[in-house]
Amino acid sequence: MSWKYLVLTGAAAVAAACGARAPDESLIAAEKPLRVQSVAFGEGGSMPTRYTFDGANVSPPLSWTAGPRDTVTYALVMDDSAAPGGFVNWVIWNIPGAQLEEDVRPMPVLPSGAVQGKNSSARTGYSGPQPAVGTTHTYFIRVFALDTRLDLPPSANRDLLDAAMRGHVIAQGRLSVRYARTR
Repeated sequence: MSWKYLVLTGAAAVAAACGARAPDESLIAAEKPLRVQSVAFGEGGSMPTRYTFDGANVSPPLSWTAGPRDTVTYALVMDDSAAPGGFVNWVIWNIPGAQLEEDVRPMPVLPSGAVQGKNSSARTGYSGPQPAVGTTHTYFIRVFALDTRLDLPPSANRDLLDAAMRGHVIAQGRLSVRYARTR
C-alpha cells in the first residue's frame, strides 16, 4: 500500500465524515513535493515593500526544485485567502523551467512561452500585496509541476487554470509570506 493511497484514503474518510467532497487526487502533492523559495524572503517571512502595491509592485524572484521526470511545464498561483472573498495576485502557466526572475513584465505571453492570466483586479500579470492598512495578511505562492502544456487563453483566471490543471498535477509546493500594511 503506497503512502499516496493512505493519504487519499484518510482524506476521503475525513471529508465524508464532515459532509465535504473528497480531495481530487490530482491536486495532492507527490511524495517528494517541490521546494519553493525566494532570495527576497524566507518561508513565513515578511514580503519586502518592493514587491507590494506600496512599493514598486514588481514580482519577486522565485525558484523551485525540479519536478518529477514527467514534468513538461509549471504553473504558479499567488493568492491571499484572508482578503474578503479571497484575492488572486498572480496566475502564470506553461513556465518552462524551475524559476522566475524578478519583475516579470505584465505581458500576456512571455518570451519563454509562459502565459500570464488575469488576477482578481482583472489585470494581466502580478499584483502585489495590498491588505487593508493596519492588517497583516499571509500570501501563498503555489507551484505546480504539470505533465502537459496548458492550452488556455491569456484572459484565463484562476478558476480556468485550476480546471485545466485537474488531472495533470504531478507535484506541487508552496511558499508563504506575510505583509503588514502600515500606510
